Amino acid sequence: MIYVVNGPNLNLLGRREPQKYGNITLDEINRDLEETAFANNEEIKFFQSNSEGAIIDFLQALPKSAKVILNPGALAHTSIALRDCITAIEADVVEVHITNIYAREEFRHNSFISPVARGVICGLGSEVYHLALTWFLERE
Repeated sequence: MIYVVNGPNLNLLGRREPQKYGNITLDEINRDLEETAFANNEEIKFFQSNSEGAIIDFLQALPKSAKVILNPGALAHTSIALRDCITAIEADVVEVHITNIYAREEFRHNSFISPVARGVICGLGSEVYHLALTWFLERE
């Protein structure tokens, strides 16, 4: 099972700043990932919340060594609690960001999540999700 977890405001993809985030919706991204996972005999589950606590509760309920594709959104730059959660659950986390956080405002250049994630993919649009999924699929 691979879990795709999205943080605040990602439910607005497709209409939120399309010049930065593109026109594809989160539902469209999820459908594409689901098709790819199904074609590779892998189960996939999706979760999105605008609430930091709900995301932490979801992650804490995952089995040990879970495979997680995480787009924490702005929580990457603000949430030590989310970082501590990832460390505590010992999940295999790949952090993704649609935009290149290092080419944006300076406050976005630091991610509290990156040091505890297995890897980071950013700046390649919605393709970051597919790249992370492919990485997990090829490791099995």
